[in-house]
Amino acid sequence: MTTPKFKGKYRIESTRLPNHDYTANGWYFLTICTKDRLHHFGQVISGQMELTEIGEIAQKFWLEIPNHFAHIHIDAYVIMPNHIHGIIVIDKPSPDNHIETGIDVETRNFASLQQQKTMDKSNKFGPLKSGSLQAIIHSYKSAITRWCRQNNHDNFAWQPRFYEHIIRADGSLDRIRKYIINNPVKWEQDKNNTHNLWM
Repeated sequence: MTTPKFKGKYRIESTRLPNHDYTANGWYFLTICTKDRLHHFGQVISGQMELTEIGEIAQKFWLEIPNHFAHIHIDAYVIMPNHIHGIIVIDKPSPDNHIETGIDVETRNFASLQQQKTMDKSNKFGPLKSGSLQAIIHSYKSAITRWCRQNNHDNFAWQPRFYEHIIRADGSLDRIRKYIINNPVKWEQDKNNTHNLWM
């Protein structure tokens, strides 16, 4: 099977399910990579991740995601030298729960980057849906990029797209958690195999 081309260049097919609502409740396994897979976040030494300054910011901002998006939780995650693996949980109250106000509460101080009325330039899916997985990752990536520009890390950049996998109720959650946790230990054998980034 060959990788399809667009305008003469190889491209990665979108992993988005065409009819899936990415604001819907669910567990999502994500992989976000740096541009050209450069090692901006640190290095693995003896199976342990040693974070750079950018890596520490990437970790800090990841942990802060639930502070800026309503009904969002984070589960297992790992910051690797050139990518991030993590599980994000969307868990909105059911419609018959009267605590639900009908207002999607998102703070606008996540580096002031909740750009819901702009186009998602990284994925070309049109306007970002408030509270969607794409909006969360777009804001996270933008916050780190802005921090880097403000702190003289001008060479930092992200790969435009991100990989996402909807975790089903089929027992795969534990397997994915184990994969994330063991990523640093397996770095030496996996670091040159880009297929292993996607499990």
